Amino acid sequence: MSRRELVVLGTASMVPTRARNHNGYVLLFDDTAILFDPGEGTQRQLTHAGVSATDLTRIAITHLHGDHSLGLAGVAQRLSGDQVRHTVPISFPASGEPWIRHLLDASAYDHHERVALQPVTFADPPPHGERVVTLPRVDGERGAGPGAPVLTARPLDHRIDAVGYRLDEPDGVSVDPTALAAAGVPPGPAVGRLLRDGVLQLEDGRTVRRDAVSVPRPGQSFAFVMDTRLCDAAAELAHGVDLLVVESTFLHRDADLADRWAHLTCRQAAIVAARAGVRHLVLTHFSQRYRVPDELPTEFEREAREVFDGGLTVAADLDRVPIPPRRRP
Repeated sequence: MSRRELVVLGTASMVPTRARNHNGYVLLFDDTAILFDPGEGTQRQLTHAGVSATDLTRIAITHLHGDHSLGLAGVAQRLSGDQVRHTVPISFPASGEPWIRHLLDASAYDHHERVALQPVTFADPPPHGERVVTLPRVDGERGAGPGAPVLTARPLDHRIDAVGYRLDEPDGVSVDPTALAAAGVPPGPAVGRLLRDGVLQLEDGRTVRRDAVSVPRPGQSFAFVMDTRLCDAAAELAHGVDLLVVESTFLHRDADLADRWAHLTCRQAAIVAARAGVRHLVLTHFSQRYRVPDELPTEFEREAREVFDGGLTVAADLDRVPIPPRRRP
């Protein structure tokens, strides 16, 4: 199984249907496994998808409407029951903390879970209105070593406080085996020292520099944009990412409903992706008004393709969507 992929647990919006569970998404990224927006039924969907509670390294919630958060109670109890030993941070808009605490203590159970609450707050916007928060690592969090991807959040425009998330892998370098051999660098620990220190002294006295035996390795990126109207933050989160997961609750013929309930239409979501230069777009969070499973993907794909020509997935429950191959330097 690829460790850089999106696992889709649920794709319905407010009301689940026979074919679609409430929201839930797990981003697998090497040692990182972020559970986004665990709606009702997430614990069961994790089992269907073959993702264990032990895999999870963070829970990130965009806002505290039930279809994005009711599953937190079950997931927390699963972390406790499985006695997950590492700390799992839970990030969420700060105004939602009372509901987060209620969900974590929604029923009687032995509290063995190790979670750390990370309410997301934003300072007053600077003159140009840009607001972004980097989510800090916490003691005991797994996968927090050097070169680990960085998670940031921005405020979206919904009916209650909501945030979107973006994960960025730092740019790095990859060694060129041919150049290593030509430079006389032996395989094994010496290569690690060269990458870490940038320079290596060989036994014969010669010096090898990292940039002489390596090539740039662009980092990969991911963005998660749920319930929101069109706003600058959605475009900023999506800018240039390899994989964008975005709500497309309504078809554009129902744009009046989207505006009333502070959601995106499929066309609007695809326009955001096209303008942002997204490589692969995942549409999800579909209204229950579109009831025919065989027709829904066709209609949403047709509308998105009118404005977006990159990779496209109209998500279904239990889909697995790989992050596109790394960009060439």
